[in-house]
Amino acid sequence: MNRQSRKGAVLAVTALSRVLIVDDHPMFRDALKTAIKQSFPDSESVEVPCIDDALNEIETRDDIDLALLDLHLPGVQGFDGLIRLRSNYPRLPVLIVSGLEKETIIGEAMTFGAAGFVPKSAGCKVLADAITTVLDGGLYTPDAANNGSGDGVDPEIALLLERVSSLTPQQMRVLFMVREGLLNKQIAYELNVGATTIKKHVSEILRKLKVHSRTQAVIELSKLNQQTLFELDQQFIAEREQQLSESSQRSAL
Repeated sequence: MNRQSRKGAVLAVTALSRVLIVDDHPMFRDALKTAIKQSFPDSESVEVPCIDDALNEIETRDDIDLALLDLHLPGVQGFDGLIRLRSNYPRLPVLIVSGLEKETIIGEAMTFGAAGFVPKSAGCKVLADAITTVLDGGLYTPDAANNGSGDGVDPEIALLLERVSSLTPQQMRVLFMVREGLLNKQIAYELNVGATTIKKHVSEILRKLKVHSRTQAVIELSKLNQQTLFELDQQFIAEREQQLSESSQRSAL
């Protein structure tokens, strides 16, 4: 593996020292950082929410070994983010970590110079395998056997996913905070709503997950990997933004 030294010379490196995480979702950046630390304990992660910040970060330091890039970023269309990184820093390997998992998108990403592609729904081991492959100078794409039908999915996990998917965006946020150990009053403060509202949300969460306590809800949630949880949260955010946009359009009429 070679280390990028800005735009100039290439320095030899045998292990992952510093990785740049480019994703606009704070919780998913944190999940990636945790997963990387578990597999590469001596590494350090640098987090940025957009391409401009990523370019500035790379420009000001010469010790970044790898960039993990989400395709869906503010101010970016299609593969523009990947193209800008590859154009400005062609020696820096870029591993795409995206919720867009169609084979055509994976193929185009590789064509535009990505060193690999990892679905956000993948587990920590898949991410570690992808990083190791790229560090060794190879290219990584999802195993064709895992594309498509979803054979081998645990029925219990599939049912749990269905239940979690029934939560509203606000209920999902409350559930994440419950998992972090926050009390109702603390959650209410963070979300700027009343404690009574949070109590109603918690009751509805327990009903939808078919559990009887906050502890049981957290235990159920722990059965899902972090990537799946944050992918669901991103889906809810996108739906909420669409609803707000449609509401604004109706108000303007």
